[in-house]
Amino acid sequence: MELSGKVALVTGSSRGIGREIARELARKGARVAVHYRTDREAAQGTLASLEDGAHAAFAADVADAGSVRDLVEGVAREMGGIDVLINNAAIFETHPVPEVDFAGWQDAWSRTIATNLIGPANLSFLAARIMMDRGGGRVVNVSSRGAFRGEPETPAYGASKAGLNAMSQSLAQALAPYGVFFYVVAPGFVETDMADSLLRGPEGEGIRSQSPLGRVATPEEVARTVAFLATEAPDYMTGAIVDVNGASYLRS
Repeated sequence: MELSGKVALVTGSSRGIGREIARELARKGARVAVHYRTDREAAQGTLASLEDGAHAAFAADVADAGSVRDLVEGVAREMGGIDVLINNAAIFETHPVPEVDFAGWQDAWSRTIATNLIGPANLSFLAARIMMDRGGGRVVNVSSRGAFRGEPETPAYGASKAGLNAMSQSLAQALAPYGVFFYVVAPGFVETDMADSLLRGPEGEGIRSQSPLGRVATPEEVARTVAFLATEAPDYMTGAIVDVNGASYLRS
């Protein structure tokens, strides 16, 4: 897909991986809809970092179906449609079984599934309907290696990402006849502000040593992979899950 003049909605793009994805897509000519939940100042920072273009910022809570509908309709109305959707927004909350009570367990699962799985499902449905009317489009979902290896202290996160993978592949099969293609990127640890304290702490060296490269991914490496799937990847790759984890977890 040629991105010049196309509209790309990137959720969770006020910082971290999402910001780098927005920047990479803007460099390729897309008009980017920068999504944020509450931090408008950070979203404006993302906008300021994008190459010239008719970009805009939109606030929404992806865990709320009404807010998601307003987001998609607002982007389509103000920017003329949606050609690319990047489902990047997610939360990561620890809830180890030995340490939380049942109420805490339920809260963690409810918030995580609503944000990491139901939100992307709703966004994918609404954006895909627009793409179908426009002759096609692409959706790239940001998953995690945790979908495959397990997340003992954040089981809801691992389950949400496994569900995201399954949803992506189901929709890849359902919507390929309409020219709407689904791809997944599954990173390991990434050098972001959210991970900074962990990577600088006593566990940091062990995390970096999980990869034979002796480091974690940069946001730019994930963003370039997402941009490839949103533009250059063959249609026949629809349904593919691409690992970006530095060989820290291998599957076959």
